[in-house]
Amino acid sequence: MAVNVMKRVEMKYLLDPAQTAFLRERLKGRMEADEYGRTTIASLYYDTPSRQLIRASLEKPAFKEKIRLRTYGPADADSPVFLELKRKAFGTVYKRRIETTIPRTERFFAGESGICSCGQIDRELAAFRDHYQTLEPSCLIVYERTAYAETAGDLRLTIDENPRYRMDRLSLTGPMDGTLLLDRGWTILEIKVQEAVPLWLAAIISEGGIAKSSFSKYGEAYCREILKKKEERLCGRVLPKSA
Repeated sequence: MAVNVMKRVEMKYLLDPAQTAFLRERLKGRMEADEYGRTTIASLYYDTPSRQLIRASLEKPAFKEKIRLRTYGPADADSPVFLELKRKAFGTVYKRRIETTIPRTERFFAGESGICSCGQIDRELAAFRDHYQTLEPSCLIVYERTAYAETAGDLRLTIDENPRYRMDRLSLTGPMDGTLLLDRGWTILEIKVQEAVPLWLAAIISEGGIAKSSFSKYGEAYCREILKKKEERLCGRVLPKSA
């Protein structure tokens, strides 16, 4: 069973179609797409019934955390999936990731212990679950990702296309459809590095007029659903009859 522990700085940017094309062109010769190429990623976020985790995250605190189950394309009961516990403290991201299955994950969230063979990671995941007491599927996020890596070095860069979400049919075994989070052609760039962004990449970002963003896929989906519910209540309100 694969277990990964990561510590890095992550920066996000929203790119319009022209900026995306510019970046892809300028990366040639410096970074290459990894061996997986363009991959469909689906992430099922878990949260409390009151959505405590995402509401806290939207307040932009110095420390925040989330847990999600990730797959690459549609899954079934036997497919490898990845349970990820992600924490961010003062700009640094700490991630615990284990390979598991959907049935084992469901038993874990129901209270069963021992989701992985790594004692420390197992204890961290169980402590997170027990702290929040009740965690349930909250939002499914899907997108197509192209990941780039340096031939030598720890720099990693990803471009996410067609990010979409849904708050129903919360399963990784079904179709990968959903409501788009961005206008057609826009993408999300993430730069992931252990220390500082190299000067050559910083120069490309500056030249392309690419500005840093705090965009969160789950956060944007949650805010849209809250706004939709408010509009539905407003439109459904019965106005008093005039005398």
